[in-house]
Amino acid sequence: MPSNPDRPFAVGIDFGTTNSSIAIAHYGDADTELIAFPIGQANATTFSYRSVLYLDQIKEAGTPRTHSRIQSSSGPAAIEHYLADEGKGRFIQSLKSHLSSRSLTGTAIFGHHYTLETLISRILADLRLAAERQFGAPIRNATVGRPVRFVGAETDEDDAFALARLREAFAMAGYDSVDFEMEPIAAAYAYNTTLDHDELILIGDFGGGTSDFSLLTVGPGVRGRGRLSGDLLGSQGLGLAGDAFDSRIIRKLVSPALGADSMARSMKKVLPAVPAWIYANLERWHYLSFLRTRQVAEILKSAHARALEPEKIEALINLIEEDLGYQLHQAVQRVKVALSQRETAEFSFRDGSMDLQIAVTRKDFECWIADELAAIQASVASLFAKTGVDPRDVDRVFLTGGTSFVPAVRRIFETKFGTHRVRTGEAFTSVARGLALRAQESATLAAG
Repeated sequence: MPSNPDRPFAVGIDFGTTNSSIAIAHYGDADTELIAFPIGQANATTFSYRSVLYLDQIKEAGTPRTHSRIQSSSGPAAIEHYLADEGKGRFIQSLKSHLSSRSLTGTAIFGHHYTLETLISRILADLRLAAERQFGAPIRNATVGRPVRFVGAETDEDDAFALARLREAFAMAGYDSVDFEMEPIAAAYAYNTTLDHDELILIGDFGGGTSDFSLLTVGPGVRGRGRLSGDLLGSQGLGLAGDAFDSRIIRKLVSPALGADSMARSMKKVLPAVPAWIYANLERWHYLSFLRTRQVAEILKSAHARALEPEKIEALINLIEEDLGYQLHQAVQRVKVALSQRETAEFSFRDGSMDLQIAVTRKDFECWIADELAAIQASVASLFAKTGVDPRDVDRVFLTGGTSFVPAVRRIFETKFGTHRVRTGEAFTSVARGLALRAQESATLAAG
């Protein structure tokens, strides 16, 4: 437990697409403390909180008749309840990825409509309560991370729209005020504490949905005089990262087993059995729970009756009806991590009527994600072009986020800057630590 909650403190919250974390910094202290979240019943904890939500229907004896209420859980508790209920409720992932979408305002769950802001607020409220229990003090203000460019945002107006929705979600979760800071700059604050000299650095922050880059000057000289606007030379971001890599694995390994290439007989013609948009949503595994609609069920029932390979359509139906998005995501993550550590791995997904055991090579995976790798490389090049900075003048490259461990991603930076200049931070907590330090700095400056 943090040593002294009576001392003034600042809070940093990294609400991520896949994982979230919270850090606290006491004023006048360069150290930060991470909030630990319980896992299961074995007194285990984690500093990384899964950004997932589970809603289930609880039957109660009412007056005059039996009725039900809907309860929600998030993080590790959501995963536990989902697995125990065998998919009877709604398991929702990657809500942050939908913030820029004007068409996705919310969803109906057990006959009740929930806005996107309401669903996100459930996670944010649980994060706050967990931090308050550990820290022993109320938390109502925080500095919160935001990507340079939100997933799906094509204009500055889209970004502003997404940010306004996120701010509203924090307000609904019980926060009185939040300040936003770009996530790569927050990561720079965390790296800054390790330096005994000033450096020009490139920060690469790879989340589940976004890849963000910033060029800035950090170090004791900057800390001593206070940060100036000119210390940040520029930022660049794009709305793809780990989730985009996941989608390629699903497209190549999972969708074919679910009938993506299957045909069906219709009016003496042979046509695709299932509309392509269903598989497009399946590739974005966090959309899977949104496929549990009457319309999709009717489409798949008809496809199954006409399909030349009905067993594959049946497997797709089971995947959706049983809401196996979490299990699918875990299988994808396992093979992705394995391919980051060795040249070959096996993709394994066994659930319901599916039993996939497929050998995969790192070379295959890198071919599948070639377009995404090119987009990351182009984004970095664009940042240097618009700032006029020579890559040779960069002292260090600091990479954070889970996707930074993908060898092909790391190779982009090692090729451009040299292995000796590339550093990797704590994958899931660097941003939260930096946000707490940023909040501490802002409060100190405000106090004069």
